[in-house]
Amino acid sequence: MHDKLQDSEHNALDPEASFPEGGLRAWLVVASAFLMLFPTYGLLLAIGTFQDYWLQHQLSAHTASEVGWIPGVLVFMTLVLGIWIGPLFDRYGPRWIALIGSAGYVAMMLLLAECDKLWQMILCCGILGGVSAAMLTTSAVSVVAHWFKERRGFASGIVMAGSSCGGFSLPLILRSALPKFGYAWSLRLIALVFLVCLSISNVLMRARLPPSAAAKKKALISISIFSDLAFSLFTVYTFAFELVLFGGIGILPTYATMSGDFPPDTGFYLISVLNGVAFFGRIIPGWLADRIGRFNTLIILMVFTLLSMLLLWLPFGHKSLPALYTFSVLFGFGTGGIFALTPACMGQMCKAQEFGRYYGTMYAAVSFSTLVGIPMSGMLAQQVGLQAMVGFYCALITLSLISLVFSRWAYLGRRWILRVVV
Repeated sequence: MHDKLQDSEHNALDPEASFPEGGLRAWLVVASAFLMLFPTYGLLLAIGTFQDYWLQHQLSAHTASEVGWIPGVLVFMTLVLGIWIGPLFDRYGPRWIALIGSAGYVAMMLLLAECDKLWQMILCCGILGGVSAAMLTTSAVSVVAHWFKERRGFASGIVMAGSSCGGFSLPLILRSALPKFGYAWSLRLIALVFLVCLSISNVLMRARLPPSAAAKKKALISISIFSDLAFSLFTVYTFAFELVLFGGIGILPTYATMSGDFPPDTGFYLISVLNGVAFFGRIIPGWLADRIGRFNTLIILMVFTLLSMLLLWLPFGHKSLPALYTFSVLFGFGTGGIFALTPACMGQMCKAQEFGRYYGTMYAAVSFSTLVGIPMSGMLAQQVGLQAMVGFYCALITLSLISLVFSRWAYLGRRWILRVVV
């Protein structure tokens, strides 16, 4: 009886000892993070449609590789700045970080409507958009770790589904709005959507764990966490996967255009299909991961994604429209689940009060893959051909899968144990 009383007192004093795992307040936080990822990661996942439009209109004098630097810088800045914003989140919580990021992100979209030169778009979309998105995405992903532990995979899947909704909706909005309103007013319409989402999100978002006193004593940048072999190998896995994810999604509409025989609107619909299916890929594997293990689920999804690339995209994607749509469905489901589960799986390697630091540091390293990934996709497609580009992506996914398997091995104390929930 005395031991139970001590445990109860310990849980009351230590918020890391127990998590709500649900309840109205927790699910409102999930809703706030969902709405915050709708415009941020949603734009990142739909950026290929913007890139293809710029390439055919304002930036028609530039190559696909040159135009690819706009989304490349955007994704890079979104991820690399997490190395500072993550520790700031641990120290002070999300309130002011999310508010400043929201204002900057809406301003970015309004300014982008006025840009018609490459350097302007890099500064506006890449730099301003990337800085603002870093504040929003780091806050949204990190705050969920305060409320869920056992059900973190499922909760993270719902949150990441916001990015799928954004990636699904934005190409369709552009497809309908561009012929009616033109480029500038279409982007202003999107800015209004972003403003509504981010306003509601800021009202609902709340951290549960108090600011970490230990985090305030540590330097903002903690490279020492890479001494953990499991974490380092997990970072290599994420590095290679994100290169394929953003490089592949960024180039997919241009890929359809370069194939030549497909209808001109194929790029819009491919991205919408991919992200629409990814919505279910976020939620279903997240629910499953809480039961069979997050590492285990990630490995299954990686194998599934690699097979879809080898059996559909590589041999048939450049010449068969049904095969390309089928690949988009399978790739969207597989990568959707991987993208959602990666932060939740990483969260097993640290305390919830240190989640921002670990998340930000890992994605700061990963950001360099995204900086070159999208421009490199355009260069490979133009110089060595579409099939060679896809073959290169298959090799990267294989490397990512191997790194993930060895990260699991290191996490289990450098032991090969197959039947374990991890």
